[in-house]
Formats: sequence, structure tokens, C-alpha cells
Amino acid sequence: MAAHERLRLTSRVLLMDPTGACLLYFTAAPDSSGFSRWITPGGGVDPGETHSEAALRELFEETGRRFEDAGEPIWTYSFDVHFDQADHNRGYAEYFLVRTERFEPTNTHWTPEEHVDVTDWRWFTADDLVATGEPLEPDYLPELMRRYAVSL
Repeated sequence: MAAHERLRLTSRVLLMDPTGACLLYFTAAPDSSGFSRWITPGGGVDPGETHSEAALRELFEETGRRFEDAGEPIWTYSFDVHFDQADHNRGYAEYFLVRTERFEPTNTHWTPEEHVDVTDWRWFTADDLVATGEPLEPDYLPELMRRYAVSL
């Protein structure tokens, strides 16, 4: 690992409803990068926490709903971070699949930063997400959604 590399471990969740749609959040970095994209619920893994524990904690914080089990990771993703004020320049995410009925999330447990950088949320099918033409992360997200929507 390079001396200047700062790696952040994250857990992300495909929160999928019975139609195959997933809950996504639109985030916009509040800095000069203008970096924005649709992403799944999730966030950083705290010290002493497993990726699965982080996934469940983040789901509660970002949706207001508690889920019992995140299962095993369904996909992993390593990436570079491109926004100005990030405290890390590399990321590693483990993705989990949690099935649920569609619901309206609440922002009651959001961090102060999330109240600034999360500007929208929506349930998307993979086709709906592609049709927006808006940025998303990772680029592979529609294919991942399709893979697990097929198994419904």
C-alpha cells in the first residue's frame, strides 16, 4: 500500500422490493468536485464491526428500518475516490442483498453530512436507473440489480 493511500472500508446494500426495484440515494459532494451519483444505502465499516454488521447498521441509519440479516456478500468492489474533501482516496465495498417490501425511508437517523449531501431518494428498477442517464456508482449497478431481480 502506498504511503499516501487512505483506504475506507464500506458496506453497501441492494435493498430490493418484490418487483426487483432497489432503493437508491442521490448524493452530491458539497465541494468543488461536483461529484454526484445514485448509490445504494450503506457506508463505512466502524472499528470492530464486520461488513455485515455495518450493512445492517447503515440500513437502519439511512432508512429508519431494522433488518435482521444481511446474509453473505454478493459482490465486492474496489474503487478510487474523486471528490475534494474525502478523508480517503481508495475504497473497498462489500455488497449485500436484502429483500423487503417497498417503503418510504426516513432521515431521522442521518448524519449531519447526509442531510447535506443526500439530495434525493427513489426506488429504481435497473432499466429505470439506466434510463435516467444520471451518474451512478458503481457503473455495474444495473447489471447487479438485474442478476438478483431475476431470482425473485
